Amino acid sequence: MTLITVFTPAYNRAHTLPRTYESLCNQDCKDFIWLIVDDGSTDNTCDLVKQWQQIDNGFEIQYIYKENGGMHTAHNVAYENIHTELNVCIDSDDKLAIGAITRIKDIWNSVRDKGYAGLVGLDADFDGNIIGKGFPKDLKESTLTGYYANGGSGDKKLVYRTDVINKYPKYPVFEGEKYVGGIYKYILIDQDYKLFVVNEVLCNVEYQADGSSNTMWKQYYNNPKEFAFLRKVYMQYNKSFTRNIIDCIHYVSSSFISKNKHFISESPKKVMTVFCIPFGWLLYKIVVYKNQKDNL
Repeated sequence: MTLITVFTPAYNRAHTLPRTYESLCNQDCKDFIWLIVDDGSTDNTCDLVKQWQQIDNGFEIQYIYKENGGMHTAHNVAYENIHTELNVCIDSDDKLAIGAITRIKDIWNSVRDKGYAGLVGLDADFDGNIIGKGFPKDLKESTLTGYYANGGSGDKKLVYRTDVINKYPKYPVFEGEKYVGGIYKYILIDQDYKLFVVNEVLCNVEYQADGSSNTMWKQYYNNPKEFAFLRKVYMQYNKSFTRNIIDCIHYVSSSFISKNKHFISESPKKVMTVFCIPFGWLLYKIVVYKNQKDNL
């Protein structure tokens, strides 16, 4: 039985998707399914995938088209349609590292019965430079949030058990908005499971100019309900007072942008929220200014 599904949310990425495809074709182990969730693309993504499906690639290619709703909705659709034991997201402008499937398979077989939610490995750029920080050499297991709380940084590649990822709520959808950070599900999973640490590069990434990482101020402004929702989740599970203050300020700012008059009563940290109102209002003005400046 196939072990892993590599899934790729795609929106108008026909110009970068071929390098993702090539990296999968170059894997020495083809024990995986590639699932592309097309989030309403208007380019030739569909035609491209159909061409690849006609080729004997050594692995199955599945394709699902959906109306555009944002990456988090593409993740929801992917999780509904994945039936392999493991899954990993490789974005439509990234490449699965050479030999990654073999390493995932070998490592997972050695820890499968240990109760982990999955594996966490490293991302690197196309020149092999680690994104953010690597893992301490003696770190064998961790939660994702625990890693960041202890000084870690940079995107990491997450390989989850499908039964675990589907135990938790779907990413929420707010009318008129198209962004919820993937961290939402990962925070919930972190409360019950740890990840086995793989101190190796599993994915090579390149951040696009129009990608979410490079348009975050715009994301803040255009998706305030979703950002406020995520900050409430952070405040529920944060163990750091300083981190809670930061998230509370962002929560207040997003609430101002969305014109939510009930943000104090809806906050999990009501007293802190009142205290953070002046700082949140200032951040709100900064977000509005930056978006106005970018639109000039």
